[in-house]
Amino acid sequence: MRLLLFNPNTSQALTDRMATTARAALPEGVTLRIATAPRGFPYISNRSEAQIAGAVTLEVLATEATGTDAAIIAAFGDPGLRAARNLFPFPVIGPAEASMLTAAMLGDRFSIVAFTPRMQGWYRDAVHEVGLDRRFAGFRAPRTAPRGPETAQEDLRDELLDCIRACCEEDGADVVITAGAPLAGFAALVRAEAAAPLVDPIAAAVQQALTLARMAVHDPGAPRAYSDPKPSLGLAPALAARFQAREPAPSSIRITSAPSLGRVKP
Repeated sequence: MRLLLFNPNTSQALTDRMATTARAALPEGVTLRIATAPRGFPYISNRSEAQIAGAVTLEVLATEATGTDAAIIAAFGDPGLRAARNLFPFPVIGPAEASMLTAAMLGDRFSIVAFTPRMQGWYRDAVHEVGLDRRFAGFRAPRTAPRGPETAQEDLRDELLDCIRACCEEDGADVVITAGAPLAGFAALVRAEAAAPLVDPIAAAVQQALTLARMAVHDPGAPRAYSDPKPSLGLAPALAARFQAREPAPSSIRITSAPSLGRVKP
């Protein structure tokens, strides 16, 4: 099995951090390919940046699609997730959706903890998009700014644990999601000190990607037809080809009547 982990952020350090977390969740025999956004932002923190990242996501997945059994869009908020599912013939997983669905199976209410308050609006949008508003206990983040996204775990360790504790004691959360690329792997490091079960979005996405790939709901070797094939201008060739794919002509099917079963004897 071959999984693709694509980081829509441009930071290679964050890609490496998430890849380490993903590999720790992989069984033997699974190959993980990684890719980083060739343009965009070091880390995505609002809706407008996510729109740009979503377009880049489609380009990169189109380029890397060959030989992929499932893909993970490795940014909480899942930029381009639903659009990618329209274009590609393999499961595409977003860590926000995967972690929320996982948290919903572990408790009644979940909270999200991130490394900066700037993520709050976008992450609340993600909860609404998944349809779990009634299960959402709230968002928290440290007030202190880290030196940078790559050092957030080290700089904010104690404050992040305080946020997790407040989610449980003040907000009524049963489960806490440690959200965002800078916090990949943090849940595993502090699980013993946390006041509630912690869900790592990358680990959750990997497990759901493996499950869907094993179920073979999709055929990754078959092209997926676009609903309204049309030409385009200025798109990357691999992506433009996705928008021009058409349904294959139906094969000739001969229908025969079912054999008579005769009269059933009592």
